Amino acid sequence: MPPPFHIGTRGSPLALWQAEATRVLIAHRVPGLDAPEALVLVTLTTQGDRVRDRPLADLGGKGLFTKDIDSATLDGRVDIAVHSLKDVPSDLPDGLALAGVLPRADPRDVWISGNGTAIADLPAGSTVGTCSPRRQAQLLIARPDLKVVPLRGNVGTRLDRLRGGTIAGTFLAKAGLDRLGVAVPGAMVLSPDAMLPAVGQGAIALVCRADDAAAHDIVAAIACPDTADRVHAERAMLARLGGSCHTPIAGLAELAGDRLNLRGLVALPDGSRWVARSIAGSRADAAALGDALGHRLRHEAGDLLAAMGV
Repeated sequence: MPPPFHIGTRGSPLALWQAEATRVLIAHRVPGLDAPEALVLVTLTTQGDRVRDRPLADLGGKGLFTKDIDSATLDGRVDIAVHSLKDVPSDLPDGLALAGVLPRADPRDVWISGNGTAIADLPAGSTVGTCSPRRQAQLLIARPDLKVVPLRGNVGTRLDRLRGGTIAGTFLAKAGLDRLGVAVPGAMVLSPDAMLPAVGQGAIALVCRADDAAAHDIVAAIACPDTADRVHAERAMLARLGGSCHTPIAGLAELAGDRLNLRGLVALPDGSRWVARSIAGSRADAAALGDALGHRLRHEAGDLLAAMGV
């Protein structure tokens, strides 16, 4: 028997679902790795899990859910790290590579209110819970009369807070709800026109040591080229913008045959100003399209980015 491959993950219910889905795909598609002992899940606690009483942006934001697992990958405790792609910074630590992504789930956001009230119908001054600058900005673009308060935690924690009546509503990623099989009465799926998703939302990233040929071969057997083209465009846009964890940036690439359409948005956190643009071209040029849109947004939203210290 070859040595087992270790798959690193956080311990949240969604993270464990993603890691198990990765394990099952590998077992089904890679010869010799279908035995139960061939693939071992390694559960790790990250800084984002340890500190739960402050917004992620106040803790440094980027990499809070990935650094500890990436460190374990670098030192050999983990062979393949499984992340939600939207948590993965544009620049990985030296020695690591984004080896592939799994087929993307629905990238849209879901609005959930205590009584099924749509955002447009909330009474003025209603309180909405979110720690996402992206969601906050787009909410306030549509409803500047609302109040936003920090709300962190996994799906269950956020729904409990909503049931407690301290907030009128909150947002969750549809992909997470679908993967966990959670159906929330009155939940409303938001179109990208109403709430442009986070870069990489709905995609599962597989990170390996850059020089680990065996791990890269395994990932290649389960990776999704369509999802890769989409997220490469989105991440190239994000890299060009260079925003921090405090910067409301959104982006979504969609495919139509060999064509790729990418939308991007940059906004001030209070929603008072924003710039949204799109670009289309060949999917073969996905990264170049993302870089071009990022360059355009950076040029047109330069004063907004400067105001946020970017």
